[in-house]
Amino acid sequence: MFEVLMPIDGNEERGYAQAEAVAALPAAAEITVTLLHVFSDRDRAETTNPRQINGGRAAYERLTEAEIGVEELVRVGDPATEILAAAKELNVDAVVLGGRKRSPLGSLLFGSVTQEVVLDADRPVTITGGVRRVDGVRGEATEGV
Repeated sequence: MFEVLMPIDGNEERGYAQAEAVAALPAAAEITVTLLHVFSDRDRAETTNPRQINGGRAAYERLTEAEIGVEELVRVGDPATEILAAAKELNVDAVVLGGRKRSPLGSLLFGSVTQEVVLDADRPVTITGGVRRVDGVRGEATEGV
């Protein structure tokens, strides 16, 4: 079994693109994905699961459509720290992140969860972009980070 950690946020297009990247892997039926959402608010974390977040819902639907097993995990704290900790604790084989397009200056000034995870991860990290919508239909993946 191949274990994947998929941190999701509220962006439906990124969640779908992350799930699409996993569904395209060979032997998708042998993959289990843990959807992770990191909250800053403990109260919200106690009452919300990743499928209730737009990105999580899109990812969950695409993964189950591809007959990929899905588990859910909620954490509270700093997103990069919690993603790295979850990857280690779950001993996943890979992390699939949905990247955001940022300018080099924006990344330098404000930092990036994606950048921190990529630099500090001790396992493979895949970064996907979003997907374009043409007349309400999902299209090709856009550029990532």
